[in-house]
Amino acid sequence: MKEIRINSFEELQEIVFSDCFDYKTNRYRNNRVYRGVSDKDFSLLTKLNRICSHNLELESSILRSFQKYGYADVKDCESFWQMLALGQHYGLPTRLLDWTYSPLVAAHFATEDIYEYDKDGAIYSIDMSAGHKLLPNELMMELTSSKASSFTLAMLDNCAKNFEELKALSDHPFFLFYEPASQTNRMTNQYALFSMTSDPKYSIFDLLEESDKLIKIIIPKEVKLEIRDKLDYINISERLIYPGLDGICSWITRRYADLGFKYNKKSG
Repeated sequence: MKEIRINSFEELQEIVFSDCFDYKTNRYRNNRVYRGVSDKDFSLLTKLNRICSHNLELESSILRSFQKYGYADVKDCESFWQMLALGQHYGLPTRLLDWTYSPLVAAHFATEDIYEYDKDGAIYSIDMSAGHKLLPNELMMELTSSKASSFTLAMLDNCAKNFEELKALSDHPFFLFYEPASQTNRMTNQYALFSMTSDPKYSIFDLLEESDKLIKIIIPKEVKLEIRDKLDYINISERLIYPGLDGICSWITRRYADLGFKYNKKSG
């Protein structure tokens, strides 16, 4: 995995937008997705793996309880994968990992926690084609026929209806990206999609064959606040990311916190 250390908001923009001009269309396009973390030492580990590392087979019990006690909210999910995404969105321990198409939304997640300003943050950036060599033929054909890099619910349902069917497609572990239907404004505003492995014992990092497909952009603690404040001024904040009163209150709390003289590299 390549690591790049930035020193300013402008440098972050330069890195994420470099090498993304498509000469076929004369447009700025890339095939990368992003994940922001407040501590650079956070790994690409799912919540299921963090919570249930002692017994990953508890995954089936977790999903069964979610469907049972959350029935009123999940009964209209026609796809297992949509139900899974909804659970992930509300904090359920799943094998999914959150990503976004937007590097600036990822930067928000790396800088939103005011209690982590004494730590370097990071943005993981991965090319969605990174796992294509590992995909079973059926899944790869689905992507190729749709001229896509990630799966929609319909594409995924065409190949597998649940975890058991997904794992049965190959004798070897693999990972993929899929984009759920936008059931909530948060999903839409976060420009969200998820990664998923066919076997929860493996992480994306475990399965990467080409390390240059994964980049880790380090955000030093000395520039976290600068990036945070500049994101606010282009409307990348809790008010957008978490629509509703909880997002507004989180934004107000952070905006008026006494952070400047302690954490701003230009203070003093």
